Amino acid sequence: MDFLLEPWPWYVAGPLITFVMLLLLYFGKKFGVSSNLETICAISGAGKISSFFNFDWRKSGWNLIFILGTMIGGFITYQWLTPNEAVAINAKTIQDLSEIGFANAGAQYLPDEIFSIESLLSVKGFLILIFSGALVGFGARYAGGCTSGHAISGLSNLEVPSLISVIGFFIGGLIMTWLLIPLIF
Repeated sequence: MDFLLEPWPWYVAGPLITFVMLLLLYFGKKFGVSSNLETICAISGAGKISSFFNFDWRKSGWNLIFILGTMIGGFITYQWLTPNEAVAINAKTIQDLSEIGFANAGAQYLPDEIFSIESLLSVKGFLILIFSGALVGFGARYAGGCTSGHAISGLSNLEVPSLISVIGFFIGGLIMTWLLIPLIF
C-alpha cells in the first residue's frame, strides 16, 4: 500500500490519462470540469433565465458522475492516503511566501491565510473569493472551457484554440504568482 502514498511516475500516470482520453474520444465525450457547472445550472432551471442553459442536461449527466468521483477520490486520498499535510516545496519558495505573509508555507496543502474560516469570513477574504470566482467563471466561459478541458482534452485533440488558451493560463498564472499575490498579501 506504500506505493499509493508516493506520487505515481509519469510513465504510469501519463498512459492512464491517455487511456481515459481515448475512451472519451471513442464514446464522443469531452472532458472538462467547467462543463459540470453548466449542467448543474441547467438542472437548477437557469434555462428560464438564459437560453445558454436551455439544453438537455441528461446527455451531460455522466459529467456529474465524474465530479462525484473526483470528490470521493479526493476525500479518500486525504483521509487515508496522505501520510501528512506537509507539502514538499522548495526552501526558496517557503522563504518567498513567508516574506509576503504566509506564516507556515509548506506545512499544509491549504494555507490558513487564504482558506481558514476566519480568512474567508473577513472582508478581504470574501472580496478575494468573489472576485476570484468571477474571474475564473468569466475566463472559463470566455476561453470556451477550463484548464483541464483545454490542457488535457483540447491539446490531445491538437486544437489550436486550446493551445492558445493553455498559453494564456500559464501567462495568467505567472502574473498572479509574481505580481498580484505579493500585492494582495
